[in-house]
Amino acid sequence: MTQTDPLYHLSPVWSHLTTFQPVRGEGIFLYDANGKRLMDFTSGIGVTNTGHAHPRVAAAVQAQVAKLIHGQINIVIAPSAIELSHLLNDITPPEIDCFFLSNSGAEATEGAVKLARHATKRPNVIVFQGSFHGRTAQTMAMTTSKTIYRAGFQPLPGGIFVTPFPYAYRLGMDEEGATDYALDQLHWLLKAQTAPEETAAIVIEPVLGEGGYVPAPDRFLRELRDLCREHGILLVFDEIQTGFGRTGKMFALEYSGVTPDILIMAKGLGSGVPISAVGASRALMEKWAIGAHGGTYGGNALAAAAGAATIRVLRDEKLPENAARQGDRLLDGLKSLQAEFPIIGDVRGRGLMVGAEFTRNGQPDKAAAKAVQQGCLERDLLLLTCGTYDNVIRWIPPLVVTPLQIDEAVQIFAEALGDVK
Repeated sequence: MTQTDPLYHLSPVWSHLTTFQPVRGEGIFLYDANGKRLMDFTSGIGVTNTGHAHPRVAAAVQAQVAKLIHGQINIVIAPSAIELSHLLNDITPPEIDCFFLSNSGAEATEGAVKLARHATKRPNVIVFQGSFHGRTAQTMAMTTSKTIYRAGFQPLPGGIFVTPFPYAYRLGMDEEGATDYALDQLHWLLKAQTAPEETAAIVIEPVLGEGGYVPAPDRFLRELRDLCREHGILLVFDEIQTGFGRTGKMFALEYSGVTPDILIMAKGLGSGVPISAVGASRALMEKWAIGAHGGTYGGNALAAAAGAATIRVLRDEKLPENAARQGDRLLDGLKSLQAEFPIIGDVRGRGLMVGAEFTRNGQPDKAAAKAVQQGCLERDLLLLTCGTYDNVIRWIPPLVVTPLQIDEAVQIFAEALGDVK
């Protein structure tokens, strides 16, 4: 690459699915300066849940930026931050009524771990195999979905212990068997590596994200809740990707009926404006010493306004409900293709968080997944892959997607499948 290349001054550490340069977005579509249009079924990795440049979110941001962009929350408190805290209280379980605002998912995860350790006076944290919690030092130590996220950065912060996720397809079990196995391994871990009295938190994604789009069985989450309650361990749900309507509910926790002690939120909260939040009870938050955590931009007036507008759009336009309907339609379409193309080993998901796993002769087939992804890209459909073996195509369109758009995307996927030998 030479200095005349337009990407030269951007760090090459980023991977790039495309070099497409959108100048505007609308709904599920992105457009470049020449008018070329891509169908975006990535949502900026699960961020633009309300669609690109939703008019109400854009208007709220425009109105806020003309009045106040930033007021540091230790010094002054932006009214939009207070408004957002009340809206978050409306949509989260009653037990979660206090919120710390920050900027990114990794930052919120760091905050959740700090809160758990501070509140319990315990050092250790348990995470699950295949998890993705971020790329900062602490969250890298908690991330086990791929070695690329950790390689070359050791030593990482200690006190992190890993236990199997109930990934039924990968384990070659049914859901009940996978649940029993994962629970047994967790109990073993608590006997062999980190005693309950030294374990501050168990952190789990209700749907495994980067690790393969695998929903955690409801029974597993309920028994996890009981175990944590028994031992005084804080249960933390990482709903960075599953939150704000993505799974067909405002939060994925609603499927199991389990309320965590700490809820981590980001991605879909700001419709593309960087914002995240940690939610917990007021009583738990009060165990955090004043000044023990903070940040310059948390509670930023502009980001909070975007978050408040996003929540209103999600509720008023019933986007979680649309995600549930269109997710069912997508699953039906993909399962029909699975019957036709046995290279698709498994189709799973909740709402518009769906994974299609590619296997050949019982083994992960990354090459097939990448070939189908490329075939879709050549037909102007953006899809991402995930999974430890990078053999899962993940479907995360904006929640405003229509039935006709779902059908069109599935047809493109079918055509790309037909090209793979």
